[in-house]
Amino acid sequence: MTDAALTPNERSGIVRDGLAVGVATGAYGIGFGAVSVASGLSVAQTCVLSLLMFTGASQFALAGVVAAGGAPMSGAATALLLGTRNTLYGLRMAPLLAWRGWRRLAAAHVLIDESTAMSVNRGTTEAARLGFLTTGWSVFVLWNLATVAGALAGEAVGDPRTFGLDAAVGAAFLALLWPRLASRRNVLVAILAAAVALSMVPLTAPGVPVLAAGGVALLVGVLARRPDRTGALAAGAPADDASADDAGREDSAAGGHR
Repeated sequence: MTDAALTPNERSGIVRDGLAVGVATGAYGIGFGAVSVASGLSVAQTCVLSLLMFTGASQFALAGVVAAGGAPMSGAATALLLGTRNTLYGLRMAPLLAWRGWRRLAAAHVLIDESTAMSVNRGTTEAARLGFLTTGWSVFVLWNLATVAGALAGEAVGDPRTFGLDAAVGAAFLALLWPRLASRRNVLVAILAAAVALSMVPLTAPGVPVLAAGGVALLVGVLARRPDRTGALAAGAPADDASADDAGREDSAAGGHR
């Protein structure tokens, strides 16, 4: 990655793209606000979740466990499992952004699918930082504003069953999952994970089936590692890291659900 300065046109283009992603993704916070309140959380609790947790899939997971009557610790464990991928993003982004101290700490809070996708493919450190900050903080601000609006609207509705909002958590997770089913392997993982989760529903507390389903995905990921690629890496041959990065960026952009 070079250190060449950005031209005004390049800078404005990155900012424009980042803000566009922020608007599109942030608006989805309305759904979380309404779902969270319908699940039994207060408006204040819902807003604090978006401020401090700020990773959409994990927030929906916690709200879903609470709605099902699960223990808060089960909800927290489920949310933590879904948020572990952000740690992998951090390993990739830390050397690209090259921040230290409080800047790295602040960046970690907006390390999400969208900010990673909008910075990992930039040609310079300055461009990567600009794409990351513009996207990450625009999503953060708009997501939290939308959460407040959705939570207030959900509270005004009253009994969620009146309007079918008791099924909103499941519908939200289906919306999160659907864009990921772009390959046969992902479809197979989804079917196996769903089967395991459904089989455990009558036997375990709410939240545990989701953790078990996540374990299925981890197991498939370990077993699916290609021996030929491992051998190539050991021999020093170039691997298809660039293709993997491109695929990861496309997946993040397509899913857009943190």
